[in-house]
Amino acid sequence: MSLTPHVISLRGHALSYVESGEGEAVLFVHGLLGSHRNWAHLIHRLDDRNRVIVPDLFGHGASANPTGDYSLGAHAATLRDLLDRLGIDRVTLVGHSLGGGISLEFCYLFPERVERLVLVGSGGLGPEVIAALRAATLPGAEWVLPALASGWVRGRVETVGKTLAKAGWRASNDMRAVWEGFARLSDADSRRAFLATTRAVIDARGQSITAHDYLPDLVDIPVLVVWGTNDMVIPATHAARAKEAIPGCRVELFEGAGHYPHLDDPDRFADLIRDFIRSTGPSEGHGHEVTESAS
Repeated sequence: MSLTPHVISLRGHALSYVESGEGEAVLFVHGLLGSHRNWAHLIHRLDDRNRVIVPDLFGHGASANPTGDYSLGAHAATLRDLLDRLGIDRVTLVGHSLGGGISLEFCYLFPERVERLVLVGSGGLGPEVIAALRAATLPGAEWVLPALASGWVRGRVETVGKTLAKAGWRASNDMRAVWEGFARLSDADSRRAFLATTRAVIDARGQSITAHDYLPDLVDIPVLVVWGTNDMVIPATHAARAKEAIPGCRVELFEGAGHYPHLDDPDRFADLIRDFIRSTGPSEGHGHEVTESAS
């Protein structure tokens, strides 16, 4: 059952989000080219015990594409403003990819608002990132993207995909999620927002923003790190970096999963979130559980 998004005005711009359930609040933060749809299949797996909030970041999904700041801090402040409007003091943050970097920034700026932190294939833990995103930061990307995202090109790719599907080929969850987001770049305002967001965190050498220096400060926040072992966007070695840098963090590897482990195995992912919330109390003064598994 799908949910009808709500729309509120923040700083004069429309922000879209979905909300369901009651209980401890869980805020899901999608990645680059994503939207609330990346988490939609998890909402009703968790909303029987939790208040689940899933926004579209500015520049994504059904939210506005304002001209201005698309830095991690700006996105984090938008999430803070959304929580204020909803009357929510503290949340469990679940951030994927770019959303992980935003969630780390949120913890740095507003630690008193964070109950727990879940990082999924997260940005901000090292420079390595897929070459396609590095290319989007280069001069001239503004001229290349309109051609790549044109209806003509997308139509040809979809035709090829349908032909391959008849022969038994099946697109991965990673490919489907990225393609859904990429299709939005046919719109000029969406392309501008995408480039501004990408260039705020990535340059030609890779990820340009790192949370490394303040990861040890997360000692008072229970942290769960989830990664797919076949992540081609941000390598799974970053999960080991998080384990080394974040005191007592729990790491769960999804064997064979890609950049979207929550799409590859949503039941296991939902069970992990449930267990993490159940087994960790309020963040203040809480000792962290240390486990690691791969399955």
